[in-house]
Amino acid sequence: MKKETFVTKDQLEEIVKEYPTPFHLYDEKGIRRNIRALKEAFSWNKGYKEYFAVKATPNPFLINILREYGCGCDCSSYTELMLSEAVGALKEDIMFSSNDTPAEEFAYADRLGAIINLDDITHIDFLENVIGHIPETISCRYNPGGLFKISNDIMDNPGDSKYGMTTEQLFDAFKILKEKGAKEFGIHAFLASNTVTNEYYPMLAKVLFEVAVKLKQETGVHIKFINLSGGIGIPYTPDQEPNDIRMIGDGVRRVYEEVLTPEGMDDVAIYTELGRFMMGPYGCLVTKAIHQKHTHKEYIGVDACAVNLMRPAMYGAYHHITVMGKEKKALDHKYDIVGSLCENNDKFAIDRMLPKIDMGDLLVIHDTGAHGFSMGYNYNGKLKSAELLLKEDGGVQLIRRAETPADYFATFDCFEVAKNLMK
Repeated sequence: MKKETFVTKDQLEEIVKEYPTPFHLYDEKGIRRNIRALKEAFSWNKGYKEYFAVKATPNPFLINILREYGCGCDCSSYTELMLSEAVGALKEDIMFSSNDTPAEEFAYADRLGAIINLDDITHIDFLENVIGHIPETISCRYNPGGLFKISNDIMDNPGDSKYGMTTEQLFDAFKILKEKGAKEFGIHAFLASNTVTNEYYPMLAKVLFEVAVKLKQETGVHIKFINLSGGIGIPYTPDQEPNDIRMIGDGVRRVYEEVLTPEGMDDVAIYTELGRFMMGPYGCLVTKAIHQKHTHKEYIGVDACAVNLMRPAMYGAYHHITVMGKEKKALDHKYDIVGSLCENNDKFAIDRMLPKIDMGDLLVIHDTGAHGFSMGYNYNGKLKSAELLLKEDGGVQLIRRAETPADYFATFDCFEVAKNLMK
């Protein structure tokens, strides 16, 4: 089976004349179409808001596209807060969901007026000691433990996750926060990752909605919002059916009307913190075949490596590959597609059936728009690539330049050795 690319071979051949491979390329048209569908799917909820998971694709040009549609920023670190502030996201446009949080990050989030989402009950006193008060609006992250199943299929194991509070801790946290002056409350949970099923969000919503009702009854707090977090996945393999976001939104609506509305809680806003779903399919890594090796296996060496896309090396994750211009050729060659790192797991594909690859062929590695560039690193002194945006009109915009050796050595600039490195 095949996947369609959002860029043509002719377009890529023009792009590489100005921007050498490898690079990440993003599809503006697809991003805009997707956010419109998401907003439509949850339009039934008056307070609905998407907080884009900045960690997935921390690029201000892409975040600003989403902000045109009213999206906020989900941040989990100091620099992500800085990026959000730089694009004009302030106060309730920021959801700060972190864990094992340093004091200076809580302080910065408070200065920005962000909604702080506490990962642990011990963070209540920690936060108060750092900023000198408890915010009037605050959220707590919930982890019910156990396994999260859909139709007897295990989707994930929250009980083995480091995130969130137990049920007992959550109820105690709300009571403590109320006593300390909090007025508005949110509940947040992330129970499964990259689910390719329309059932996940409605089932998660039912868990959180039922907890919200009990919290209101037992603590008397006002639940302002329920944050379904992320977890809606994308079809990395061509045989998977993509999620139907409109069906998902309607499923959440039905549970909302079943659980919250009868309790007089139809003012509760629904928030999401999607990253992979927002950007994943609308980015690709473009690389060139530069070597071939015939030993115990057939290898194609490309000019990208795990520095540019870590997921296959780190997780054994599947990313579909298209050899541009050969989409209709028979998949009759078995290759390992590899990078140049001094690590044997630096492979984008293992025993992948592809058309015959010739040196100079351009390869598109699909679905790198989230957790692609952002997970990059500099092992072996390899440099991160450029990021480009394929505009709606077919033009191309540079939205991050490629790193240079000067960037790699920049943190030596306070030492004498830098004079030789920076020559």
